[in-house]
This record gives sequence, C-alpha cells and structure tokens, in this order.
Amino acid sequence: MDNHTNGPIEDVGVVLGVDGGTTNTVCVCLPYGSTGQVKCLSRAVAGSSNRNSVGENAAMETLENVMKEALSMAERDWSEVRAVCLAVSGVNHPSDQKRLLDWLRMKFPSHVKFYVENDAVAALASGTMGKLHGCVLIAGTGSIAYGITEDGREARAAGAGPVLGDWGSGYGIAAQALTAVIKAHDGRGPLTRLTDNILKELQLSSPDEVIGWTYADASWARIAALVPVVVSSAIEGDEVANKILHESVCDLADCVIAVVRRLQLCGEDGKGRFPLVMVGGVLESNKKWDIGKEVTKCISKVYPGINPIQPEVEPAVGAALLAWHMCTKEGKTVQNGT
Repeated sequence: MDNHTNGPIEDVGVVLGVDGGTTNTVCVCLPYGSTGQVKCLSRAVAGSSNRNSVGENAAMETLENVMKEALSMAERDWSEVRAVCLAVSGVNHPSDQKRLLDWLRMKFPSHVKFYVENDAVAALASGTMGKLHGCVLIAGTGSIAYGITEDGREARAAGAGPVLGDWGSGYGIAAQALTAVIKAHDGRGPLTRLTDNILKELQLSSPDEVIGWTYADASWARIAALVPVVVSSAIEGDEVANKILHESVCDLADCVIAVVRRLQLCGEDGKGRFPLVMVGGVLESNKKWDIGKEVTKCISKVYPGINPIQPEVEPAVGAALLAWHMCTKEGKTVQNGT
C-alpha cells in the first residue's frame, strides 16, 4: 500500500474493513497510519450478514458484533475509528446502502467516513490492492461478477440469489445435485453416484430423507457445503455431476463476459488486457476438476486479454484498503452518506 504523503503519518486511529458474506463475516482492523505492507491489528469472524439470507435484524447484529470484537482484539475503541468499509452480500440497491449508512451513523462518531457496497467490491480490491479497476468473479455460497472502469463506470451480472438464477454459485451447484438425486430416485432422471455420495455425506439412509433434510433449514450455506461432494463425484466419472459442473462453468463465464462487454474492459476491439480477480470456495484450485481454471479458459475464448488474479489478501483486507484510501483522498468515497 503506497503512502502518498510527504512524510510519516502519525498513528491517529484505525480503519475497519468488513467482508460480509452469506456464510460468514470477517472484520479486520488496520492502523490508519500504516505504510508499506498491510499490517492487520486484528481479525474477527462471525456468521452471515446477508439480510436476504438471515433477516435484517440478525445481519445488523452480526455486523455490530464482528466490528466490536475486532476493535476489542486490537485494544481500540469506537472513537479511534477513522473510516469503515462495509462490503456486504445482499447490498444490491441504493436503498440497501442507505439503510446501512443510517445504521452506521448511529454507531460511530460524526467524523468517521463510511463506504457501503456489495461484497464484490472488497473482493476486487483484495486482488488489486485497493485499486478499483477491472472485474471480479465471486463464486462461494452465492455468485456475482462485478466490474468497474478507471473512470468509475460500474456493471454487474448475477448476484440476485439462488431463486433468480445464480446457478454457478455453491448453492446453485449443490441444489442441482440434490435435485438430481430426487429425479434419479423417482425415475425422472438418470442414476448417479451423487445419490450414494450425498447420502453418505449427510448420514441419511434413503433419498426420501433428502427432502426432509433440505427443508429442515433454509440456510443457503448449508446446501452449498455439498459442493465438494459434487466435485468428487465428477472426478469419479459421474456424468450427472460432470454436467452440473460444466454448466456452472458456463454460467460463471457468461457473468464475466456480460460485465466485460458492457464496460468494454477489453477495449472496443475486445483484445485489450484486464484484471479478473477470482474469489470464493467454488473457484479454489482442484487439480482434477479445477472450476476456476475452466472458467478462465471459457472466458479467454471470447476475451483473450484476461489476466486472472488470485488475491494475496482476503476480501476483508481489500475492504480495509478502500477505507484507508478514503482517508488519503483516494478511491470512491462516501462520507456520512453523502
């Protein structure tokens, strides 16, 4: 992280970066005057803060608790905070931002700068070390592609949740696998190794029990946790599992392609280079069935200038870097909601 001042910055506070996902929420605390390599004073972890998944009250409680814990671990208090970046999944509309900004105003002193966005922004910043330019693909419990140009134009694709077609997400992959088990059981679909593998994973004795297990808990993360079973079944040669993964690869690639096309991140001729930050458990490397690698190959057929980046820091640190840049007059800022 570059220091653009003429001299050392006195340690006069901290910045908070929050990556709020559908599965868990991470908050890191960085010293406001830090220079050079990123130095985290503390890191706290809590549950989901996606209001669409757990409800608004539970989401707000999670956000407050995780920030409180990070400050406590760093032996700091609310008065020492200079900027906060909340990057939370489920923030999809200005009204979502306003709700969180109003809430932040009640928690922090008036001098604190706030930045509220979708968690995709923090994920992008984690790969570009705070510079908002390029595209990010997140494929974890949920999925979204988000892009921004150097002049601030933005675009996104997917991220609307499993009901509205995020089939490349962890939830989408696992939900299709559970559906395949039911279809195989009642004769609507082909037999699949997914049946035995999922029953073993869930410690169930019959596909009929899958129905009760599925609806016993509405948590998206609980369903998405079955992705490794789908991948292992595909590696074993199961055609149904392989088809699910191949279609998911196409879905994720299409999301990125749509964003790149709308923003012309590759230039008018489509051959320019652009950074693609890839984040999320679904995209983590598996040498025998590497979903992330297959997505990259698919995108490169359309946009050969793709420059895939595996972040060296986590999205919460990306959020903190954005908060730090707000204090140094860099990046896109939102000060007390203005």
